[in-house]
Amino acid sequence: MRTPDQPDIARLAAAEEGQFFERKSALDRSGARPKQRKAADIARDIAETLAAMANADGGELVIGVEDDGALSGVPHAQDKLRLLLGVPRDRNYVNPVLPCQAREVDGPDGKKMLHFEVDWSPDVHLLADSRCLLRVDDTNSPFASDKVAALKAAKAQGLLERSFPPGARLDDLNLELVAHELGEVWPGLSPEDALRRYGLIAGRNGQSVPTLAALLLFGREPTRWHPRCGLDFIRWEGTASKTGAELNIAKRFRIEEPLAVLIRKAREAIQPFIRERQQLHDLFFVEKLEYPTFAWQEAIVNAVAHRDYSLQGAPIEVWMYDDRMEIRSPGSPPAPVTIEALNRRKRVHFSRNPMLVRVLSDLQYMRDVGEGVPRIFDEMDRAGCYPPRFEMVGGFVFQVTLRNEPIYDRKTLEWLKQFAEVELSGDQKRMLAYAHAHGDRFTSREFQKVIGTDIYGASNAIKDMIRKGVSRSTAKGSRVYEVSEPLRVQPDMPEELGLLLPLLQKKGRLTNRDFQGRCRMTKITAARLLRDLTQTQWLTWSGKRGAGAWYAAGPRLLSQSQTRRKSRETDTMGRETDTMDEKE
Repeated sequence: MRTPDQPDIARLAAAEEGQFFERKSALDRSGARPKQRKAADIARDIAETLAAMANADGGELVIGVEDDGALSGVPHAQDKLRLLLGVPRDRNYVNPVLPCQAREVDGPDGKKMLHFEVDWSPDVHLLADSRCLLRVDDTNSPFASDKVAALKAAKAQGLLERSFPPGARLDDLNLELVAHELGEVWPGLSPEDALRRYGLIAGRNGQSVPTLAALLLFGREPTRWHPRCGLDFIRWEGTASKTGAELNIAKRFRIEEPLAVLIRKAREAIQPFIRERQQLHDLFFVEKLEYPTFAWQEAIVNAVAHRDYSLQGAPIEVWMYDDRMEIRSPGSPPAPVTIEALNRRKRVHFSRNPMLVRVLSDLQYMRDVGEGVPRIFDEMDRAGCYPPRFEMVGGFVFQVTLRNEPIYDRKTLEWLKQFAEVELSGDQKRMLAYAHAHGDRFTSREFQKVIGTDIYGASNAIKDMIRKGVSRSTAKGSRVYEVSEPLRVQPDMPEELGLLLPLLQKKGRLTNRDFQGRCRMTKITAARLLRDLTQTQWLTWSGKRGAGAWYAAGPRLLSQSQTRRKSRETDTMGRETDTMDEKE
């Protein structure tokens, strides 16, 4: 049986890069033939990735594997290998040193790889140039220096799940459950070794003892170690909760299971209460349910993974009303995550409970860490529902509210389908729908009022709508805007621009590189074409000169879109007049 300190080469080659895993090549392929990368460059990659992972949830890094999983090895001399293996504990690269295991791995055909495994750390690790990085999905993201203190304070909360409750023994864990849930994740490892793989058990006085995280995930009696670690569900009749003689609870139940299966049990128990939404049977919707499946299930996953388990007096709660669902979890979001950032659908991530997050991710409950909240917004947008609302209730309960009321009527949804291929936010779609109901025009002030944002937020959103060709200013310097139909290929349009029109509509801009790739032309040829398209007003130039330049839809392209809209309006008015004449 394989031991936990022997990395599985096949797994390292097949694993997807993400929150907990990164692979790097040791070869430079920029020339005609591959050659060794400079050891200093590889060392920088090692320091950045491992520091970012330690500042987040921990993870693995393997050097000597290509992006496609091919094992290319590390062909460097032994002294360079020693230098690279020593990076995690070298203060010239990262400070403080990292809690990391570094090893040389023998692969097939005599190729060597370097494998690093870094644990979550209670410290904040800075690079030699004083930068702070945080791992978010597959990116080592810069972290603001003025927020490092808040990050350090938040990390202290991660020590709770790593504590060893007095009296807890290995027998308090359901090892059969561990084997069932983690067997496919770590084939060949015994249940105890799989637990050690995550640091969920450790040796104390000659015995293996479990952490609080292990007891919550796989305990025989999780409530013995945390009295309210389960989930309560209440279905209320109507749109408000009442008490006493008017108590309006239609259904109530509690789910008390180890966290490794709690999410699945909760999904199965709550699913029958999610009704089908027959009144908006339309192709615009991905689903016909009153709540998009991903949205409510992701909210429950986040509640289980990120709640504050130091608060033992309250469980996770799911309250369902006729018009909304509320998912409540004890504790405020851990810094640097804020309510404001969540409501602005920013891609943020920080784990209060990194051990739980790591296991739940490996069990496929959590994917694309940091993308869950933005995707909830996207799913609610696609379903034509109001965006989710994040807030604190009573000072210590974090609540996610999902409303099942559609924002738009059927005709508006049908009209909005023409913009389906354009990357628009839910707020931008709402503004288009508002404008459609008010003569296809809107102002900056109306955008601020309807969406609930400030002048800067409105300005940025409107500029993006203009770039993508769905809106335009009615006059130079005017803050009155009108809706434009999506861009379409015109008979007199250059063929190359027609090929790139979907990308222009989607992104709102094109670059020289876009023309090179899509039209299979050289950089110089693309530059000449872009100059011609700019001079003929199909496109407008913006950004920095050279490599930083980009091009948006020009007056000629936008005016044709607007002409089509006015022509359609004239035809519609004509048909209405003809109908009135016939009636008379």
